[in-house]
Amino acid sequence: MKKKIFSLVLITSLLLPAWSVMAQQKQLSLKQAVIGGWRELAPENIQRLQWIPQTNRFSYLEGNRLMQQDAEQDQSQPIISLEELNAIVGDDQPELERMPRFNWTGPNKAVFSHQQHWYRVNPYEKKLKGHTRLDSSAQNPDYCSANQHIAFTRENNLFVRSFKGSTVQITDDQNSDIVNGQQVHRREFGIHTGTFWSPRGKKLAFYRKDERMVTDYPFVDINSRIASAQPVDYPMAGMKSHHVRVGVYDLSRQDTVFLKTGKPADQYLTNVKWGPRGQYIYIAVLNRDQDHLKLNRYNAKTGELEQTLFEEKHEKYVEPQAPITFLPDTPDRFVWQSRRDGYNHLYLYNTSGKLIRQLTRGVWEVTQFKGFNDEGDQLFFMATRESPLERHLYKVDVSSRQLTRLTNEPGYHRPLVQPRAFIIDRYSSKNTPRIIRIINHSGEKEQKLLEASNPLKNYALGEMNISTIKAADQQTDLYYRLIKPADWDPDKKYPAIVYVYGGPHAQLVQNRWLGGARLWQYYMAQKGYVMLTLDNRGSDARGRAFENVIHRKLGQHEVADQMQGVKMLKNLDYVNNQRIGVHGWSYGGFMTTSLMLKKPGVFKAGVAGGPVIDWKYYEVMYGERYMDTPQDNPQGYRQANLKNYVDSLEGDLMVIQGYMDDIVVPQHSLSFLRTCVQEGVQVDYFIYPTHQHNVRGRDRIHLMQKITRYFDNHL
Repeated sequence: MKKKIFSLVLITSLLLPAWSVMAQQKQLSLKQAVIGGWRELAPENIQRLQWIPQTNRFSYLEGNRLMQQDAEQDQSQPIISLEELNAIVGDDQPELERMPRFNWTGPNKAVFSHQQHWYRVNPYEKKLKGHTRLDSSAQNPDYCSANQHIAFTRENNLFVRSFKGSTVQITDDQNSDIVNGQQVHRREFGIHTGTFWSPRGKKLAFYRKDERMVTDYPFVDINSRIASAQPVDYPMAGMKSHHVRVGVYDLSRQDTVFLKTGKPADQYLTNVKWGPRGQYIYIAVLNRDQDHLKLNRYNAKTGELEQTLFEEKHEKYVEPQAPITFLPDTPDRFVWQSRRDGYNHLYLYNTSGKLIRQLTRGVWEVTQFKGFNDEGDQLFFMATRESPLERHLYKVDVSSRQLTRLTNEPGYHRPLVQPRAFIIDRYSSKNTPRIIRIINHSGEKEQKLLEASNPLKNYALGEMNISTIKAADQQTDLYYRLIKPADWDPDKKYPAIVYVYGGPHAQLVQNRWLGGARLWQYYMAQKGYVMLTLDNRGSDARGRAFENVIHRKLGQHEVADQMQGVKMLKNLDYVNNQRIGVHGWSYGGFMTTSLMLKKPGVFKAGVAGGPVIDWKYYEVMYGERYMDTPQDNPQGYRQANLKNYVDSLEGDLMVIQGYMDDIVVPQHSLSFLRTCVQEGVQVDYFIYPTHQHNVRGRDRIHLMQKITRYFDNHL
């Protein structure tokens, strides 16, 4: 692999003089700007990299062949081809047209699925080890390598199927408002699944969600001759929320025990985790107010609460995002992530609930747990310790707390950590498209697998800069990204567009390829716009106080901070102060509308996609975390309700809505339109009839064309 890639880079460099005349001449098309960032204009990559368990080998995809390479060698070898895989699957099975995604379950065992067929194979021996098929209605499959069973849902019930062909129905709820084995709490609190296999595969824990008390939101399906109702349970802030329980199904006894998680029934059961021996289940139980967490241990056999290990409280909110993680071969010690000291850090506990030590501390965030070494004495994690703009890999000694940085090159790293000795380090920076290399557990480089060339080197892109300005409090540094027009002339005046999100769980400005910007922003700069993005207070990766300053008053500090960015724009000699626009989606749609209404006369045009207009229409979990309930915080809801500012609108505003949006439901934008009509205020409106919260697929080109034209016509 290494020699092949080097040759490609060498050939490219030899061609550079011949292409230099064309350099900076090519123009991005809108289609390229929308989908090119992950297709033809994406930096070269190595596809489907993953470590092969219990070895020093990693696998990857090369065309229609699965390849492997040893971490200590630079020679690659084929494992299996698509033709060979089809041969072992058999002629009586659906033909594979491309290599499937392999999930390694051992040094020579893998599992994959295709058209509801599941296969266990030994790709080295070219042998099929097992096959089963789920019916066409099966969803949410969860494969357990310990017992070769697949948990799955069909409509609102949960099933388990073995590779021997037998299927067991675990739940049999006739009421469709009782849902088993699926995600709950609207996927908040780090919840990504509804089923949880025990370590040895003897039991299956699962969520049971009762939505009978939740109000239906009346979506309409327009695809049939006569449109039909397609209601969705949608718990709005301050209203009744669904009730959740956790069941535990025993495969040998074929019975279910429900954990006695107590009341109130609308509390949140988050971060479900099995103990290493399969005896206990640990759950972070959070109250409806989201300001009091208990880490509870339950007996998986009886369902009894055995102990509350510890509690966390905060006057604003507590937001658990990751389950506990047990140390390898140490069933009585685990690591917990918490922002209790203001930044997300790692804490070592024993199963009696005693805090042994805080493993990391400082004015920076741990952003992801990445695993342990084989011995269990070194823990790997990602963090913002060097800069909020970057992500680096570190290891910490569990006993001594000695911290070691393993990735030294500036940028945004996405490593694959192997517990034995090695790490596949993948990273980029604003000027580095992509580098993939092998390093060891000491951070020393073993070999480079790929150094991608710049796929945009022949395109006319505007100059991009990342820097800081002060927030509205005149103390906090805020990071911004500024892209100049591609043909920038300091003597000209250019229109500017602020691209904004501004809410929790998002950070738009980062030291990664292109500064974290989408190609559409460079496309607009190519058309002659100055493009600004600013991460205001309330956004991600800067600690608890930076984020929760927005609590109970959404849209106030965020707008004030964004206006600091606008002030900076207006101080640039080459910006036309009368031609400033703003665009964002979701929370960014809320921010776009807020800026247009609360700062009249500043923005000439705005495009708000999927905007939150009135937070009392938003869902319980997210809405109440940041705003409390409308009953408890009427003033905050009133100040954040954008319908109250409609008569202040100056400039042109377009609102775009997915008609089937079950996150920011259409009631937001429709009620906004109704108020505009009542106030005699003109706005533009566009609906994507079959789309949910965002517009994806080929229709996204249509969306971005509409947004682009709106700014061209009105800015």
